[in-house]
Amino acid sequence: MIATRISDYSDTPVLDARFFCSYYNGNPTSLQISDFICRRKQGEPVSKILGQRGFWKRDFIVSKDVLDPRPDSETLIEAVLKYYTDKKQKLSILDIGTGSGCLLLTLLDEYPNAQGLGIDKSKEALKIARQNDVSCRAEFKMDDFTDSCFGQDYAKFDIIVSNPPYIKTDDIALLDIAVRQFDPLSALDGGVDGLDAYRYLSKTLPLLLKDDGMIFFEIGQGQERDVIDLMETNHEFICAEQIKDLSGIIRILAFRKTK
Repeated sequence: MIATRISDYSDTPVLDARFFCSYYNGNPTSLQISDFICRRKQGEPVSKILGQRGFWKRDFIVSKDVLDPRPDSETLIEAVLKYYTDKKQKLSILDIGTGSGCLLLTLLDEYPNAQGLGIDKSKEALKIARQNDVSCRAEFKMDDFTDSCFGQDYAKFDIIVSNPPYIKTDDIALLDIAVRQFDPLSALDGGVDGLDAYRYLSKTLPLLLKDDGMIFFEIGQGQERDVIDLMETNHEFICAEQIKDLSGIIRILAFRKTK
């Protein structure tokens, strides 16, 4: 019944209905059903209605204040695991624009001796990230990587990860309603050409990365050449690898410092 009633508003009505019913152990109330159907008809994604989204090996709390974790971002986790095979290492990890904390906290789950710092300029997003930190091994701090003083009092890190905003401003209106209306604009809008965040980070990150450390960026489709050029302009970094997601799109760029 639920799937039928949302079939005109969802590409996956049966799956949506299963997630919903599973959340309530197969016994949602009529009021909960009515609310769910109404919100799906308005384009709100199931994750935001239920307040959780699966990523890697567990569920993360989400809200309108954080970007939904996406399967494409799991490619970043796989990339880090490829380069850092010893899971017992005492790594230091920085996550820039942490949002829900899914990247940082997943890596801390994989590396039990690691410590991490997640930064975000949104107080509301940091509240969600702290709720997701079940291991209590991460620190979360309000900061803005576009600030001229960003990172000046930070230690250096073994690993830096970031899924910054990379959608072109004019393309925001073309996104699916579930994204453009229910994900925070600040996590999407990368400026006129989508590259604003990478411009800022290419100038800041040399001071934050250890000499033998690595940076892992998520990027938008077709942005690999531009981001590589930005990172390599001052001869501070070299691209170690371009990594494709499950759709065959280059999604992750891995960088090292030049020797």
